[in-house]
Amino acid sequence: MTATTNAVQTPDVPALPLLGAAMPSSQLAARRDWLMAGRDLELQDAVSHLVLDGDWKAHAAGIKTQLEGFSGRLGIHGPFWGLTIMASDPAVRAVTVARLRRGLEFAAELGATHMVVHSPFDFFGHPLVAHTRVTGLDEQLSQVHDTIGEVVALAREVGCTLVVENIRDLNPAPLLALVRSFDSQFVRVSIDVGHAHLMQQKGGPSPEQWLLEAGELLGHVHLQDNDGLLDRHWMPGEGNINWTSVFRALRHVRQMGQPVSASPRLILEIKPDEIAPGAEWLAGRGLAR
Repeated sequence: MTATTNAVQTPDVPALPLLGAAMPSSQLAARRDWLMAGRDLELQDAVSHLVLDGDWKAHAAGIKTQLEGFSGRLGIHGPFWGLTIMASDPAVRAVTVARLRRGLEFAAELGATHMVVHSPFDFFGHPLVAHTRVTGLDEQLSQVHDTIGEVVALAREVGCTLVVENIRDLNPAPLLALVRSFDSQFVRVSIDVGHAHLMQQKGGPSPEQWLLEAGELLGHVHLQDNDGLLDRHWMPGEGNINWTSVFRALRHVRQMGQPVSASPRLILEIKPDEIAPGAEWLAGRGLAR
């Protein structure tokens, strides 16, 4: 008689999220081996007016040559210095639109599929009071649409999603309302966990709560650590962010099963020479790979 062994059925365990990184194109050669594992990449060149006002097509062609064989998702950080996507002054709107359009043109030349833009929501006061219907949220959203409506249309045309990043936001609700107001798959939320941690010291929610609130709207995450005092952009583990809670929240978002948010881009936004050790620190704790 031959004994048979019943196989033990184990539930599917989702793979750990794969980390990507942000960097200027000048760092691509040095980080090539790390990037070529199918990781996501965010290029930072377009934050500079020197790139956007120069021969940006030739610059993009040089980058594409360096990225031959790259199989991850590619994005850029859009221009932001001195710009606001919530402008009431038509002259300011014109400057913002011109810069963001050029950023998208640069992204399209590269074949990039996301561009980071900054949230406009600054406020002096309590986080639960800022940017409500009583304090003018509807008018503010209208100003955003007046400012970047044509930019969103171009993003749709070139297939590049705008991810709107929390900056000094004290409350997720206005940013989520802004993204929902466009009702477009080409406008999604970006959460910078370092920014959220800083604003938590002023009464805002924790980074993991930001991620959970974003939920199915989450398309992109900046991963960087700090001490709650300044926007340090330290590698994970050097500050006091609770990374276990952050990745637990990310796992919950990934398990929602929404196509657009099943795999938000996880971008280490730290010093280029700290990308590998920062990724190793998270991997060593079983949080990412």
